[in-house]
Amino acid sequence: MYIGQLAKLSGASPKAIRHYESLGLLGDVVRLGVYRVYRQQDVQVVQWIKQAQSLGFRLSELGKVFKQDADGQLDWQEMNRQIEHKRTAVHQEIVRLQTLEACLQAMHSEINECLSGAPLAAEPTPEQAKFYAFCAADESP
Repeated sequence: MYIGQLAKLSGASPKAIRHYESLGLLGDVVRLGVYRVYRQQDVQVVQWIKQAQSLGFRLSELGKVFKQDADGQLDWQEMNRQIEHKRTAVHQEIVRLQTLEACLQAMHSEINECLSGAPLAAEPTPEQAKFYAFCAADESP
C-alpha cells in the first residue's frame, strides 16, 4: 500500500509517517520507483506509535522499541522497560503535584485568614509569620 492508504488506515498524516520512517521507526520501507510501499503491519506500528505518543512517550524514546528484528517483530521487552520507566516518572510527577497542591492550599488558607480579619495565631509558624507580616503591611493607611 502507498502512503495515502497507510495514512487513511492509521489515522496519521503522510508527513508524520515520513517522519517516523526517517527516524527508523518503520524499519526498512520498500520503494517501487519513487513510491514507498508499506506493509499491512505498518498500519499497526503507526497506530502504536501514535498511542505511545498520546501516553507521553517522545519519538526519541521509541527508537529502541520500534527497531524491528529480521522477522519484523518489535522489541516488547524494551517496550515493557520503557513503560515501567514512564510509570515511575508519572508517579514522581504526581507526588510533586500533590506537594504543590498542599502548598497552594496552605497559602490560600493563610490569605483567607488575613482577609477575614480573624486574630492571628499567638505563636505563628515561620511560614505563617511570613504571611502575617504581609497582612500587617497591607493594613497600613
